[in-house]
Amino acid sequence: MWLPCRCALKSAAASFSRSGVFEPPCLNVVRRSSGNVAAFMPEAAGFLGVSGRDALQDFSVSDGDGFWAAVARQRLSWIRPFHRVQDCDLSRGRIKWFEGGQLNVSVNCLDRHVHTCPERVALIWERDEKGSEVRYTYRELLEMTCRVGNLLRRHGVKKGDCVTIYMPTCPLAVASMLACARIGAAHNVVFAGFSADALAERIRDAESSTVITVNQGLRGGKVTELKRTVDAAVQSCPSVRRVFVAMRTDNPVAMTARDIPMDEEMLKEDVVCEPAVMDSEDVLFLLYTSGSTGKPKGLVHTQAGYLLYAALTHRYVFNYHDGDVFGCVADIGWITGHSYAVYGPLANGGTTVLFESTPVYPDPGRYWDMVERLKVNQFYGAPTAIRLLIKYGDQWVKKYDRSTLKTLGSVGEPINTEAWEWYHRVVGEGRCPVVDTWWQTETGGICIAPKPSDPDAEIVPGMAMRPFFGIKPVLMDTEGKVQTSNNISGALCIAQPWPGMARTIHNHHQRFIDTYCQPYPGYFFTGDGAYRSEEGYYQITGRLDDVINVSGHRIGTAEIEDVVNQCPSVAESAVIGYSHNIKGQGVYAFVVLKKGVNVQEADLSKQLSNMVSEKIAKYACPDFIQFVKRLPKTRSGKIMRRVLRKVVECDLDGLGDLSTLDDPAAIQEIIQGHEKLLRK
Repeated sequence: MWLPCRCALKSAAASFSRSGVFEPPCLNVVRRSSGNVAAFMPEAAGFLGVSGRDALQDFSVSDGDGFWAAVARQRLSWIRPFHRVQDCDLSRGRIKWFEGGQLNVSVNCLDRHVHTCPERVALIWERDEKGSEVRYTYRELLEMTCRVGNLLRRHGVKKGDCVTIYMPTCPLAVASMLACARIGAAHNVVFAGFSADALAERIRDAESSTVITVNQGLRGGKVTELKRTVDAAVQSCPSVRRVFVAMRTDNPVAMTARDIPMDEEMLKEDVVCEPAVMDSEDVLFLLYTSGSTGKPKGLVHTQAGYLLYAALTHRYVFNYHDGDVFGCVADIGWITGHSYAVYGPLANGGTTVLFESTPVYPDPGRYWDMVERLKVNQFYGAPTAIRLLIKYGDQWVKKYDRSTLKTLGSVGEPINTEAWEWYHRVVGEGRCPVVDTWWQTETGGICIAPKPSDPDAEIVPGMAMRPFFGIKPVLMDTEGKVQTSNNISGALCIAQPWPGMARTIHNHHQRFIDTYCQPYPGYFFTGDGAYRSEEGYYQITGRLDDVINVSGHRIGTAEIEDVVNQCPSVAESAVIGYSHNIKGQGVYAFVVLKKGVNVQEADLSKQLSNMVSEKIAKYACPDFIQFVKRLPKTRSGKIMRRVLRKVVECDLDGLGDLSTLDDPAAIQEIIQGHEKLLRK
């Protein structure tokens, strides 16, 4: 893996004085304070009548233009100031922020900090090999980013192009993201656990001509053949003209005419790369997420609004201050890695950890060994990992010094009360607040969380609780009306736009409108249900569509069904999510075979699992496959997934009205088959 040549660094440091667009920064000027709202958020000094954090929240919603304008002017370095704060109409899917403004995201994440604190550590790469972490200063990360940017430019990548990145979590992947931002290309980071077919689909939809990858990946001590996966993927991607291949291990791989050895080519490049001038609403990146249909959605995030929102939420939800070490253990292939391992911390001039391994490699103390060695102050992980570690006992946590921890975060799915209490009591020793954050790829950053709040404000286990600045959540009833009372559940919507939200689905704006803007016109529909307590706190109750949340990774049931149905032996299938002690939700598939098919169910189950692994990813594989003669359907042919969920949950009293079923006898057969499967 390419390492910076430290002797060349002073050239990078000089680069920004020539462009004339950089302002003073290391922007973490907020100082600790218990009561002064202007010390908590300096911009609040200019907000008339705002004297406390509750008042600041109210102001951010009631005068969104005033709030976001002040924050944007203070927190971002602009090449040209914006002349309009927002031009948004949710009912029409029109979302524009900071129009007229121009900036460069990589400059905001790197150059301005190199100008004031060049030797501050930007990245700590917690490699898969325990105890072999590597630190990169802001000066070194800028140099690497400039070299990658010049390399991309030399090979024809232009402003407006989209580069697909298929890499493990590592500094070169971050530099590649920032290099795209520097030269004005969008990036499309694809999780390095996706199969060749899933990668190819995302390359084609993003219309990428350039891919960046590594020879092999390392995770949990296991080698993954990432270059081989890319080779298979690009066979069905005629748009791909070049593949940059970096070396994560020492093992050589077969190279083709389109392949470019990235490490040696980077050494030929200058450490100064002129940043492109980007409009606020130019595309920063695409990120694909599963929907209720079989086709992943390429959500589009733009420059200024996304960066501002990621930075602001990182600073205030986690109470991040200069000198802290922020430990987000999410992969960069997901939005959490984008917002809270890369863009948010770097925009704030912070030190961020890149975690390449797993929570149980080489043993279940890996996270806490890392916390002790790196002196992590904020730790941000997934409930599925917390539930997994509970099973190994407290001793793996208490073995390590965790006194540096100040805040514990949870992301990906609602954290159950048992896991929350263990996380708080054992990991945080009862002194660290646990922030259970709710947000999505679509929202760009955290929307509901226990913090920021007054220092003595309560935190209820298992609840996301409070909306972030500028966020106005509402609950809708079944008739599409806003529910104003408390102690009530409904469809979670957001009543007004915010800078970090996605702008569209790549090449499918009507799908964006239909999915998020049309279900409740004038509101942004999140797809989640929520409960609002008597105190006005929010608790997320789960998806309202056919999307399963497996270990924090969303996957559409239709996407899995599409793969299962490609098997020649399968007539049709129905996939549902069910409660899983570790993963949050597991995958349960009901499969109907074609007539005359004579196969061993165990062999076919293995074949179907392999197909899902190859076409999508291993985490999407069904935990259970139940072969049935027929699926419960209405007379119009609609599969009754509600009934299938009740069977899997063993809630036979909750099956409800079955009178609309075409053949009610199918249910009894499914119940018997489910009981038989559980006994195996």
